[in-house]
Amino acid sequence: MLEKLEKIVSRYDFLTEEISKPEVIADNNNWKKLVKEHSNLTPIVECYNQYKKAKGELDANMELLDVETDKEMLSLLHEDVNVQKKNLDELLAQLKVLLLPKDPNDDKNVILEIRAGAGGEEAALFANEIRRMYYMFAEKNRWKIEEIDIEENELGGLKEGSFMVVGDGAYSKFKFESGVHRVQRVPDTESQGRIHTSTITVAVLPEAPDVDIEILDKDLKIDTYRSSGAGGQHVNKTESAIRITHLPTGIVVNCQDERSQIKNRDKAMNILKSKLYDYYQSQADAEYAATRKSQVGTGDRSERIRTYNFPQGRVTDHRIGLTLYSIENFMNGDIFEMVEALRLADQTAKLQDSGD
Repeated sequence: MLEKLEKIVSRYDFLTEEISKPEVIADNNNWKKLVKEHSNLTPIVECYNQYKKAKGELDANMELLDVETDKEMLSLLHEDVNVQKKNLDELLAQLKVLLLPKDPNDDKNVILEIRAGAGGEEAALFANEIRRMYYMFAEKNRWKIEEIDIEENELGGLKEGSFMVVGDGAYSKFKFESGVHRVQRVPDTESQGRIHTSTITVAVLPEAPDVDIEILDKDLKIDTYRSSGAGGQHVNKTESAIRITHLPTGIVVNCQDERSQIKNRDKAMNILKSKLYDYYQSQADAEYAATRKSQVGTGDRSERIRTYNFPQGRVTDHRIGLTLYSIENFMNGDIFEMVEALRLADQTAKLQDSGD
C-alpha cells in the first residue's frame, strides 16, 4: 500500500506543476481534467503526509525509549507512544478508505423513478409522500429538481413519476434508495382502525455519463400524446408529450414536463441514454453482484430495503439493520443519518472485500 501511495504522491506533484503551466491552461478541456484529478488526489496526499509525520514522531519516541533512564520521562514517553500508535492506526484506516475505488457516477446528477406497488390508493399516496421527502432532501442540499413525467391520481397520489435531481454529488446520496419501500399505517379511508401494508418501488440511475451510446433511429418507436395533470390551459390542448420506446430492450421513456414537443423529445432522449447506460452497466455488474456477499444491496427493484412504520414512529433499513425513531423528521427530508449509515456500511463491505 505504501508503494502505491508513493506513486500517487509522484503523480500529484507532477499534476501540481502541470496545471500551472500556461500551455496547459490554454487547453481548457485538458486543464479541467487535470485539475479534477489533482483535486481527487489531494485528500489522499494530505492524509499520507500526516501519516508519514506521525510515523516519524513515533519512531523517534521509540528510539528514546531504548536509551532513556529517567522513570518519569519514560512514563511520559510511554503515554505519548500509546497516543501516537492510536493516531497512526486511525490515519492508516483513513488511507485504506481513501484508496478504495471511487464510484465514477458519484458526482453525477441522478434520475429517480417512483411507482406505486401493492396497496392501491394507499400505495399511491405513500409514493407521493416519498417524492415529497426526496424533494425536501434535495432542497436541504441546495439541489435543483427537474420533473420528467408525473402521473397522479384523483386523490393526489402518485401512480408513477420520474424526476432528476441536479447537483454535485446527488447520485452518491441517492444511490442506495433503489428497491421496495414498505409502509405500515392506518389509512385515512380505514374505518376499523386496522393497519395496512403497502409498497412502492424506487429506481435510481445516474445521468448518462460522457460516453457515446449508439441509439439507432430504427430501434426507436416515438409517440406523441397530450399532457395530463396540472398545467392550466396548456393541458390537453397540444400533443407536446413524448413517449419513446427502445425496441431492442423494451425500455420506455415518457416526458411531458416541457411545453415544447422538441424540448420533451430532447429530454426524453437524454433519459433514454441514462436508462440504456444503466441497463448495460447492470448486465456487466451482474457477475460481480452475485459473488459479492457483503454488499449493502443489489439495487434490485424487487428487494425490500426499508419499512416505514407510522404507528411506532420508526423507519428501518433492512440491509444494515438500522432503525430510526424519527419518522416525522425523516418524511420531511431529514434522511442524512440513514444516507451516511448506508455509505459507511458500503465502505466497510468494500474494505472487507479488498481483504483489509
